[in-house]
Amino acid sequence: MSTAKKDYKRITVKSLIEMKANQEKISMLTAYDYTMAKIVDGAGVDVILVGDSASNVMAGHETTLPITLDQMIYHASSVIRAINRALVVVDLPFGSYQSDPKEALRSAIRIMKESGGHAVKMEGGKEIKESIKRILNAGIPVMGHLGLTPQSIYKFGTYTVRAKEEEEAQKLKEDALMLQKAGCFALVLEKVPAKLAKEVAQSLTIPVIGIGAGNGVDGQVLVTHDMLGMTHEFHPRFLRRYLDLYTEMTNAFTQYVTDVKAVDFPSDEEQY
Repeated sequence: MSTAKKDYKRITVKSLIEMKANQEKISMLTAYDYTMAKIVDGAGVDVILVGDSASNVMAGHETTLPITLDQMIYHASSVIRAINRALVVVDLPFGSYQSDPKEALRSAIRIMKESGGHAVKMEGGKEIKESIKRILNAGIPVMGHLGLTPQSIYKFGTYTVRAKEEEEAQKLKEDALMLQKAGCFALVLEKVPAKLAKEVAQSLTIPVIGIGAGNGVDGQVLVTHDMLGMTHEFHPRFLRRYLDLYTEMTNAFTQYVTDVKAVDFPSDEEQY
């Protein structure tokens, strides 16, 4: 039985732990700019992820790999200026933390100091343990990310569901526990079997937020442009489209062109 929902004026890492304990699901969406972040935050979304998915959504790259630390700081700074309530988590981009714990710490410090973000997110398990510990020791909150890790796409060679085999599932469970013990405040599980994700969520005291990981976890995250139907070519099973903005925006732009060509816009009432 869940307890009464608490009204949080500001979401913190502590808030998310409380929400899990109270069996209140956590909502999380992406944002990369001021205008979108202001709308998302105003709607009451708990966590805003400044994801390296900006590489795909905003810049048109095929993968998340090309986006730089400077670009992530730019996007995060824009988001931070818009929010009043949500916790803002910023992805550490590919190449900024994997090989050198000292470089990882420098990258995380730059994000926190230059963007004002509240926490960073990192993909991987025991292979990045030392980088995670170095960042946590500096007082910077870390959200983990297991399952499908898009920064490792060329290693996996596919975006299909991860951890379907027992060996990989066992490693995921071990990595999840390691991330909790290391001090991560939350964990994202991406594209893993729902049964496994539920098992991991129940085994941890920190929140587990899923994307393509079923409803047995502690919260959900989607890419905002996907759930609004702006990226209409993308059709994964886990995606629910709440709007069809691609069609609506296309119709609006088409009507604008028609009105301009016909000298219907601006009308007498729309000029000085």
